[in-house]
Amino acid sequence: MSVEFTPIADYRCSNFTASVSTGRNISHDIYTRGNGAPVVIIQELPGIGPETLRLADEFVTNGFEVVLPHLFGPLEKISMVGNLARVFCMRKEFSLFEANRSSPIVDWLKALCRDVKAQGDHKGVGVIGMCLTGNFAISLMGDDSVLAAVSSQPSMPLMKSSELHMSADDIAHIRQRIDATAPIHAYRFEGDPLCNAAKYTAIEQAFNEDGSQRIQTHTLPGKGHSVLTIDFVDQQGHPTRQALDDILGYFSAQLQ
Repeated sequence: MSVEFTPIADYRCSNFTASVSTGRNISHDIYTRGNGAPVVIIQELPGIGPETLRLADEFVTNGFEVVLPHLFGPLEKISMVGNLARVFCMRKEFSLFEANRSSPIVDWLKALCRDVKAQGDHKGVGVIGMCLTGNFAISLMGDDSVLAAVSSQPSMPLMKSSELHMSADDIAHIRQRIDATAPIHAYRFEGDPLCNAAKYTAIEQAFNEDGSQRIQTHTLPGKGHSVLTIDFVDQQGHPTRQALDDILGYFSAQLQ
């Protein structure tokens, strides 16, 4: 069944460059559409395909401005194997297997969020990370420009489900930021082998061990992986539809 979406040609395209902690500059194209409070949607491994653009349409329809950083891969298509090879070649931006340290691209994303906030009269920015970038949304909550974050099926570091893709100092700072703003929300399917129960246990131990629900974890029934895109079912009452409706309400409360 085909997915209806607004084509990428209808987005405003620009380029954003920022330096990262390694001392090098990173540059990527940015696609923007809509008006209102900004939400940065960070692509997952399959790419900015029809399902991701459909997700962007949901936010535009609900009065948000969507910001899509194009990190890798073709546009309007899914390229699992090709994009995995591309990311493996982007070692200066992505540290796929690194535990206790975030990827350099997170520094670039923080700079992007600051730039997006500065461009308009906004309270702050919302972010969504998915799969490969799911952990990035948690890290970005540590930046003063970000007021709301959703981590969907966070899967990095790869092959290390019981560890997180951020340092102890990062975790301490993010905890303080969440205490001053609002909790993060995380989503996964119960039968997801990439983002499994061990990942949620690691998140709970890092952020919620004192009883505060800094990251509210949600587990949906089923064996899917991509909660908001490929495995999303747009039917009232379906768990993924309810999850998206809850996310839209969360961002509205925090940003609008």
